[in-house]
Amino acid sequence: MLLADVAATSTALAATRSRLAKRALLVDLLRRTDPADVEVVARYLGGELRQRRTGLGWRSLATLPSPAAEASLTVAEVDAVFERMADLEGPGSSTARSAAAATLFAAATADEQQLLRGLVTGELRQGALDALLLDAVAEASGVPAPAVRRAAMLAGATEPVAVAALGAASPEAAAEALAGFGLVVGRPVRPMLASSAPDVPAALEQLGSGQVVVDTKLDGIRIQVHRRGDDVHVYTRSLDDITARVPEIVAITRGFAATDLVLDGEALAVGADGRPRPFQETASRTATREADAAVVLTPFFFDCLHVDGRDLLDAPLLERLEALDAVAGAYAVERLVTADPTAARARFDEVVGAGQEGVVVKAVDAPYEAGRRGAAWVKVKPRHTLDLVVLAVEWGSGRRRGFLSNIHLGARSADGFVMLGKTFKGMTDEMLAWQTERFTELAAGPTDGYVVQLHPEQVVEIAFDGLQRSSRYPGGVALRFARVLRYRDDKTAAQADTIDTVRALSAGT
Repeated sequence: MLLADVAATSTALAATRSRLAKRALLVDLLRRTDPADVEVVARYLGGELRQRRTGLGWRSLATLPSPAAEASLTVAEVDAVFERMADLEGPGSSTARSAAAATLFAAATADEQQLLRGLVTGELRQGALDALLLDAVAEASGVPAPAVRRAAMLAGATEPVAVAALGAASPEAAAEALAGFGLVVGRPVRPMLASSAPDVPAALEQLGSGQVVVDTKLDGIRIQVHRRGDDVHVYTRSLDDITARVPEIVAITRGFAATDLVLDGEALAVGADGRPRPFQETASRTATREADAAVVLTPFFFDCLHVDGRDLLDAPLLERLEALDAVAGAYAVERLVTADPTAARARFDEVVGAGQEGVVVKAVDAPYEAGRRGAAWVKVKPRHTLDLVVLAVEWGSGRRRGFLSNIHLGARSADGFVMLGKTFKGMTDEMLAWQTERFTELAAGPTDGYVVQLHPEQVVEIAFDGLQRSSRYPGGVALRFARVLRYRDDKTAAQADTIDTVRALSAGT
């Protein structure tokens, strides 16, 4: 298949917000894809390269050669080029990588260059979410969507499922191929995710009346631990293997009575007072093999998917928790099982007061399902807000091309403003149109073609989940999961929150 076919579909995906239209575009391309190209095409449609690391980034793509006039690149050829880049190492590798990238981009048309740039940088904002891609695989192969999603959960990836389903001779053969994907101890499965609610009453309303589990939501790193005998593997939410970086979690798991296990949970650094340490300490501890070994991580598990030959994916939550308690003991996450809304709200206050992120309210009879943010798990976190000033803004890409989108946020200081982070979350189409006009008026001079510096006048109300220490920003702190609530035309920049306010809030969270 030509890369141009994928690029054309990617451009069309970015141009529409309709889920049905996006799925139709995906189905059309998948049906035209040669079975040998399905794995790569599926990964590209999901917005990623098949290679985890290529050595390329924004800086290396700052200057591109003129695009080719006609399409000639095939998907297989492009994948092979990136594979060679990923294998480069040692003296001269940087030069060889740059030369390979220049040759590849010179052979690509303008649309293909845009696709490749987005894939390399991870900024391909086309709206082809994985759940939508799985639905498209289901329609293209004639297999029910639940069967495709379950196979992807168990396989830990979309690509092998797409290959199995689309390479089959008939819908019946495809369904049989997907049924062959099962839980294998040692192979990570996609984690079950939670939807969100603004407060505990709203979460309870989503789940309906009756008994619920109120789990403590820890401020750590999602982990999935597999054990078969003495062989233990620890995976992250993105299914990266970090076993070698967390020997303390491996040792704890080997101490459990069961010898075959698959557990879902969180790992975090805990202080002597029992409260969680700052999130970045946990994050840095798992980021590299050279992490500070003085930061000890403790695992806390909230689900059990397999124990000693018994798969529990389809068992109701209460049954899985019973198995979890028998295996993990003190390493099981604290929870409350209740049908009393008042008790559930009190539990939320207690958890937040202890320094944790919030709670996850769960249906007691729900099986373990991945692939969508379903209604069976609902997370509730306290919402913090700040009134900040927009210091700069970036031109958007994909569906937001032509709009000023990602905003740079700053708090007041004694001598100006201190940047705390960026966000493009929470913006409606109307807001994008308004801010494009507004920030064009506030532009403080010529741009570098991507970032527009602004006169610091516009105040925006930002919601965020927390603060973390940061060496990237001069204020020493950064916002976590920032999103726009509204623009505050009733406030001047002199009335925005100060960096001292932000630091005080950071000390208390």
